[in-house]
Amino acid sequence: KYGQSGIEVSDWFPQIGSCIDDIAVVRSMWTTDDNHGAQVQFHSGRHMLDPPVPTIGAWVTYGLGTLNENLPQFISMGPRFFDRSDGHYLGPAYDPVKLKVDPANPLDFAKPEGDLPVSEQRLEFDLVHRLNTLSGRKYPHDPALEARIKSYELAFRMQTEVPSVIDLSAESEKTQDLYGLNNPETEAFGRQCLMARRLVEDGVRFVQIFSGGWDSHDYLQRGHSARIKSVDKPFAGLLRDLKQRGMLEDTLVIWTGEFGRTPDNNKRGGVYSLGRGHNNQAMTMMLAGGGIRPGVVGGTDEFGSKAIETAHPIRDLHVTLLHLLGLNDNKLTYFHAGRFKQLSQFGGEVITDLIA
Repeated sequence: KYGQSGIEVSDWFPQIGSCIDDIAVVRSMWTTDDNHGAQVQFHSGRHMLDPPVPTIGAWVTYGLGTLNENLPQFISMGPRFFDRSDGHYLGPAYDPVKLKVDPANPLDFAKPEGDLPVSEQRLEFDLVHRLNTLSGRKYPHDPALEARIKSYELAFRMQTEVPSVIDLSAESEKTQDLYGLNNPETEAFGRQCLMARRLVEDGVRFVQIFSGGWDSHDYLQRGHSARIKSVDKPFAGLLRDLKQRGMLEDTLVIWTGEFGRTPDNNKRGGVYSLGRGHNNQAMTMMLAGGGIRPGVVGGTDEFGSKAIETAHPIRDLHVTLLHLLGLNDNKLTYFHAGRFKQLSQFGGEVITDLIA
């Protein structure tokens, strides 16, 4: 048990445990997809094999607009597996910009290929803009062309803004240690977490980061111990850093997987393995900041196999997240294919237990 709340946290996660009083632990989510395509369901509310639709990052940026004209409003970092994070019928302007985790070159298109002065680059961009404008007259209201014009302009502006944002050496040694940048086990994910804080601080609306390698159907300790160490300190460091900067109350932090895991050893290919199977009937996630009420929400049966107390589908989470950001799922709509569409697809309810 950790903190004043006494919430139980695995002793494999001591750093997250030390932050538990700022976290809402939701133990009763469920999905309708029991394979890894459930990642798509979390992002978009639809199944992997369904026609693609805008993801939550696209909807949020569509609803809230920009805070910094020199930076993208939707950024994605880290290893992507079943990720479909883009704008689809909202238009390519709401696609995420995908950053590399490589510390030496996280955004290689944010700088010109050659050694060109800014004045020459400006001339090039002006020429491209004029040519695109001519095409725009020939093909009016082409969302792909409009998005391309905006992307070229954004790319030029990013060259002056992005280098300073992604230069983590500007952070103090204390801050870098807070995220685990001085440890090979935590550096990669810590770098993502710290970059996410800097991007949000500079006005980026929506940042998503990924950590892969959690699909351990066998030998959990061997498979998970290194993964746990890689994320425990960086995630806790992010929460502490946001809090000490006064940013946590205005920043919504969500930690989630794709589904839960079965409470017993599972049978795969006729062989029982020392791990856990996919379980879409009980899923745990954590949320913090942004109007979240800390504590435990919901619960499962006595074995942890099925959500039975305050159980909610993913669409309810989507409606709740939009509500916390000042958006109404029933009003944040877009007319496409003959009807008004929304993130939750066909409505949901706010999880009131999560609201402070």
